[in-house]
Parts: sequence; C-alpha cells; structure tokens
Amino acid sequence: MHSFKEHDRVVLTADLPAEKLAAGDVGTVVHVYRGGQAFEVEFVALDGETVAVVTLESTQVRPVEHREITHARRVA
Repeated sequence: MHSFKEHDRVVLTADLPAEKLAAGDVGTVVHVYRGGQAFEVEFVALDGETVAVVTLESTQVRPVEHREITHARRVA
C-alpha cells in the first residue's frame, strides 16, 4: 500500500465507466480517509473542468512513476 497525501498525483488502475474514467487517467488526491486506505480523488480535463471526484480504495490507484507521460483523450 502506498502512502499518498493530499495534492499527490495518482494514476487510476482500473476503468470506472460510470464516472467516464479509464485506467491510466491521472487525478489529484483531495482527501485521505482511514489512514490512507481510501482517497477522494479529483480528475480534471486539460481545460480545467472537473470530470469526476470519486472515493477510491488504495488498490484502485498507484503513484505516478518516473518517465511516464500524460496522454490526452476525449471524455464521452
């Protein structure tokens, strides 16, 4: 389990179709729950519009790794 804190960037590890999110989307931790077992994560489009704010278990996110690059995709 990773120790994320507020304002850390995280990568979604699984698709969340109900939220229009896909594995690999990058979000920002806005709140930490239960000592790091769950997180409120905000996902924002490149134009600044919030796409989703979701509560995720620690298994649903991972840290941004060295030499990863952001990729643009259109949200349905």
